[in-house]
Amino acid sequence: MGTPYPNPITPSLTRIGWIGIGVMGAAMAARLLSAGYSLTVYARSPSKTLSLQAQGARLASSPHELAQRSDVVFTMVGHPSDVREVVLGSDGLLSGLNPNSVIVDTTSSHPQLARNVFEAAREKGCWAVDAPVSGGDIGARDGKLAIFAGGDGGVVKWLTPLFEILGRATYVGEAGCGQSCKIANQIIVGANLLGLSEGLVFAERAGLDVKQLLEAVRGGAAGSMAMELWGDRVIGRDFRPGGFAEYMVKDLGMGVDVVEEGEDESVVVLPGAGLCKQLFSGMVANGDGKLGGQGLITVIERINGK
Repeated sequence: MGTPYPNPITPSLTRIGWIGIGVMGAAMAARLLSAGYSLTVYARSPSKTLSLQAQGARLASSPHELAQRSDVVFTMVGHPSDVREVVLGSDGLLSGLNPNSVIVDTTSSHPQLARNVFEAAREKGCWAVDAPVSGGDIGARDGKLAIFAGGDGGVVKWLTPLFEILGRATYVGEAGCGQSCKIANQIIVGANLLGLSEGLVFAERAGLDVKQLLEAVRGGAAGSMAMELWGDRVIGRDFRPGGFAEYMVKDLGMGVDVVEEGEDESVVVLPGAGLCKQLFSGMVANGDGKLGGQGLITVIERINGK
């Protein structure tokens, strides 16, 4: 079992680093600041950190410098390539981390990269946990994210005080398992968003009141967290992102591409995930990749001539 430090995590003892100040990352980092933790932040565009600095965060000039100032570093960046650069690059986190420090990657990334980061961290006498999240901007703001944690079980348990500020963490297995869990989560989310979009388009074409439709079905088998999070937003044409549609293409691709590569004969065929990936790719092709995933309805509307 991992024992990063003999001391428990507390605001007075534990220094937190944060990289990735997007919609999700900024809200998550702000919750740690509000809980009394000292926070050092890094962003390629320092202006993105001004709000956090106003709340007491300090700014580092590089991932290397941030690592030197931190006991636990969270990353919430866009793509696996960003994770690789921020963590494993020549000026990355592993070049500056002190022994027994912990990297917690909350980015939706590739399981094999998570395993590579874990192994590289252990070679440096540090730890790495892959802990992608689900719940969108609302979950990040309210501290109600679902967190899928992979890595050493003892390290994940030690991180509990931080995870509890952000949401509810579930330990799902060794390094890489957190990312695999997130891919499965996105397959389910994509299918739910597609069903919600098609149901609303059908209902409107049939002359139904779509708000009444949601009230009618949300307590039955069609009800879902996707409906609760995004149903009213879709009806109100509120496509502001909790997560970008282009990230759904990335996340679903990491599931579908495993099948396409044929690396493991035990993997299952994912026709639904493949279709959802194509439809979200349609959003990107339409110039809507920076909208929230709930904007998928725009693709279904276009197919239907609206």
